Amino acid sequence: MDSSKHDYFEYFDRVHGILMYKDFVKYWDDVEAFEARPDDLVIATYPKSGTTWVSEIIDMIYKEGDVEKCKRDVIFNRIPFLECRKEEVMNGIEQLKHMASPRIVKTHLSVKLLPASFWEKNCKIIYLCRNAKDVAVSYYYFFLMVADHPNPGSFPEFVEKFMDGQVPYGSWYEHAKSWWELRKNPHVLFLFYEDMKEDIRREVIKLMQFLGRKPSEELVDRIVQHTSFQEMKNNPFTNYTTLPDEVMNQKISPFMRKGITGDWKNHFTVALNDKFDRHYEQQMKGSTLKLRTEI
Repeated sequence: MDSSKHDYFEYFDRVHGILMYKDFVKYWDDVEAFEARPDDLVIATYPKSGTTWVSEIIDMIYKEGDVEKCKRDVIFNRIPFLECRKEEVMNGIEQLKHMASPRIVKTHLSVKLLPASFWEKNCKIIYLCRNAKDVAVSYYYFFLMVADHPNPGSFPEFVEKFMDGQVPYGSWYEHAKSWWELRKNPHVLFLFYEDMKEDIRREVIKLMQFLGRKPSEELVDRIVQHTSFQEMKNNPFTNYTTLPDEVMNQKISPFMRKGITGDWKNHFTVALNDKFDRHYEQQMKGSTLKLRTEI
């Protein structure tokens, strides 16, 4: 094994066969034993699928469109990241334990890895799905700018790893399919990033209805305005700029990079795209899940 390959896997471990950050795996027992509450709301996504966007929308819905309340703290404190653990510096579970109900919980876990307690308590879950090509592009930049990631290599090299599920949280294909299978579960709302880009009002109304809230025109307007890409990119409570450079270096690439659908066209060569498409078809065979790669 060449040394660069060896260095790559030094950062990760496996949990139930799925590649995961070493620091997270070390305390995995805490994740599995997590105690959900019946009024918890879970936001589940594969990484780089619009998690922060949908999180801010949901927090706005919970706070009835009060922008000032959403600016009382950064997003990762308002909506803790369940499995995130870095010794004593970051501990999603600890944050959630001390949080008043109703809690909003962020996770990137697949169906199989989500703590059993959420299912036992019949918690509502929102899954946001984004097309794999744009996810791969976004994940590549995330690797470059966030500490605790190995060098992803060139973009085509990284795409190979992505296709093989050799990235944290494993195979995008398995992740998306596992949640898609639950789309008819009344406690699960399955959303598409591309639908949000196409018609955000429609999707905000869908979210509000799922959460049992009455969508007034004025409230929807306020939420749409506050959660636009530009607003969130400039908002220190959502753009992660409060984190030091040694954790997340936004000089390399901003956390809120482009927020568009179809940026993959600027990164995939024709040959890489063909290869990706062939592999994609194989992976998604038998699934009715269809994603748009452009709008």
